[in-house]
Amino acid sequence: MKHIHVFTSAACNYIPKVRVLVESIKKWHPEWRIHLALSDEIPADIDLSNEHFDEIHIASRLDIPDFVGWSFCHSIVELSTAIKPFMLKKLLERDDCAGVVYMDPDTVLFSRIDEVVTVLTQANIALTPHQLVPETALSAVIDNEICSLKHGIYNLGFIAVAPTDIGQAFAAWWADRNYYFCRTEIANGLFTDQRWIDLVPAFFDGVAVMRTSRLNVATWNLTTRKLTGDAPGGVLVDGEPLGFYHFTGFDSGSHRMMMHKNATGNATVRDLVDWYAGLTEKLSGDPLSRVPWRFGSFADGTQISTAARLLYRVRLDLQKRFPDPYNCVDGGYVGWLHTKARNEYPRLFDGSSKAAEILRLSTPVSLGYCGGRMDGKFNVRMFTAQLQQSLTNTAHRNRLAKRAWEILRTEGYKGLLQRFVKS
Repeated sequence: MKHIHVFTSAACNYIPKVRVLVESIKKWHPEWRIHLALSDEIPADIDLSNEHFDEIHIASRLDIPDFVGWSFCHSIVELSTAIKPFMLKKLLERDDCAGVVYMDPDTVLFSRIDEVVTVLTQANIALTPHQLVPETALSAVIDNEICSLKHGIYNLGFIAVAPTDIGQAFAAWWADRNYYFCRTEIANGLFTDQRWIDLVPAFFDGVAVMRTSRLNVATWNLTTRKLTGDAPGGVLVDGEPLGFYHFTGFDSGSHRMMMHKNATGNATVRDLVDWYAGLTEKLSGDPLSRVPWRFGSFADGTQISTAARLLYRVRLDLQKRFPDPYNCVDGGYVGWLHTKARNEYPRLFDGSSKAAEILRLSTPVSLGYCGGRMDGKFNVRMFTAQLQQSLTNTAHRNRLAKRAWEILRTEGYKGLLQRFVKS
């Protein structure tokens, strides 16, 4: 018998809040199989056997190459999103798979969404856009439409994929992009796993854009969707039962702030948000919510900073020298940070210049985690073209020389060669 497999992705400390999503799936789609992609390790003293997942899949066992070094390059949010396509690949390969649905851990179902299952019998991939209707107020254009242009047209709090050849090809492509480029660098056109999906309708056939206002309701579309009825159980969206709501940005307070701005005076939305706040506040008291993230600190307990992750991600020589950057034996990577990094990157250790230096280091799009490997062959044609242009264009020569010195200083000779590799 084939099943719809639905999964979400989270670390141990978010599991209490995930229970709201899980219970809603069990209520409205008890026939679905529920999975957790765990962007964490399970501590020895933690028992997750009573959680209502059918299966828990630990990130380190999702067949992600060189997982230890790769995981170090990501924050908790980046890692939780980076593993999604690898989990998708695993579920699509199952003989009992009729389709795979991903839902963010801060989403909740409020009615059956059978239209998703129907779409998967006709299409390879199903997406939901952030907006379905053009905004009319300039402030909403800035808040919502321009925000989508920066973060992605489609919201990856939801995606559904059929177990077809194209569905599997999409999962492989998405996994490859996430392996190297799952990071939050808006200036570089990257927002974790999401911006890549803008390319999907161009790259793959059978992409269904689900233009129904009852799915993926959130603050970014409250200006153009009318919510009525009694929360939480009787909410209507444009006269239809609410399918699922996305409580994004709840912990930071941004959800409530944008709710007040985009749904001023709407008692249904206010009551819905208050309901979720009360429920998650109780769940946050669970001791599990205080479990430290396994990949948040070095082996000696030192917290891993954003700068530490960034330097490791952009420098291939460090990846090769410290294949297990968490390890502190003989000083390890953390020892290098306390000694040589302070000399090479003094601005990273100065509070007044740290943010600007992080921005400077992350602005060029780096290759991400390569494990110190040199893949492919040296591209003689590319190198020759750059050399010829440098001989005839002084400005280009100066720019190239400046960039080459930066790479040579931070990544060494191999880092420079990597720019001229044809994979």
